[in-house]
Amino acid sequence: MNNRELAGKVHSAVYLQCRSRGFAAPVDVLMEVGYLSKQDYENWRYGRVDYLERVCKANLSKLSLVMREMRSYAAKAGLKPSFCYYKQWGTKKKNGQGRKPVIPLRFSKSGDPEIERQYATHFVDVKRTSQLKTENAAKLAGQPEAAPDEGGGSNS
Repeated sequence: MNNRELAGKVHSAVYLQCRSRGFAAPVDVLMEVGYLSKQDYENWRYGRVDYLERVCKANLSKLSLVMREMRSYAAKAGLKPSFCYYKQWGTKKKNGQGRKPVIPLRFSKSGDPEIERQYATHFVDVKRTSQLKTENAAKLAGQPEAAPDEGGGSNS
């Protein structure tokens, strides 16, 4: 896949994620473009992989392009950047007591703070998020969103 095709896939992935849930996350975009499998993502989240880039099926140049295209699309679409702290899943409490230890996850081989921040930044569509909240509130209240006319015939 050339860089132009990849940019189109990234833009499409960001758009679809924002449309369906109000935000786009780099790890989900990587899964959508085929550079990260769900199994590899879960292995990373459970701490079985030391950093995310190790299991991505693309070189650092392509990964960098994905991140750059995400930021570019987000800027054009007016999406709000929002940092998300990624921590390891499945940590056990020590001796079954107290709080679970919080183990931060690493995205890059280098561990560079700027690269880590970019991977951990989600892009939020504020307008779409408020629409989704309204729709969910209507569903919870038992009100149909925009129910079409039933019957469709005459009202005699």
